[in-house]
Amino acid sequence: MTHIVFFEKPGCGGNAKQKAMLSAAGHTLDVRSLLAEPWTRESLLAFLDPLPVDQWFNRAAPKVRDHEIVPEELDRDQALALMLAEPLLIRRPLMQVGEVRMVGFDAEAVDGFVGLAPRADGAAPKGNLEGCAAASVKSCDPA
Repeated sequence: MTHIVFFEKPGCGGNAKQKAMLSAAGHTLDVRSLLAEPWTRESLLAFLDPLPVDQWFNRAAPKVRDHEIVPEELDRDQALALMLAEPLLIRRPLMQVGEVRMVGFDAEAVDGFVGLAPRADGAAPKGNLEGCAAASVKSCDPA
């Protein structure tokens, strides 16, 4: 099917479920650490620029969750500087197929992007599957 560069937070249960869905649909993944990637302004904007600034953020990141950072109060340059300094703030996953990029994991959007296998009941995958897979978002804190 499709080869996808998949940027994740290593150990994230939500990203594990996302990767499993993509693999079940027959895609191959080049999995990379979102936290270890040497992001530049240009490389990060290639993913984020089409979206409003408040949609760039991982809502489970401790500083966002605890309201230390309020994405709606930031402009583009402020948000980008914060994310370059602390990649845990970046909404994930980031996915790339050739020059086409996607941020986050809304099942319907991902299905349109690369295709997902139908659910067990035969229906198309639905819903936002970005949230932390653990009962508490505390598990998304950096280790």
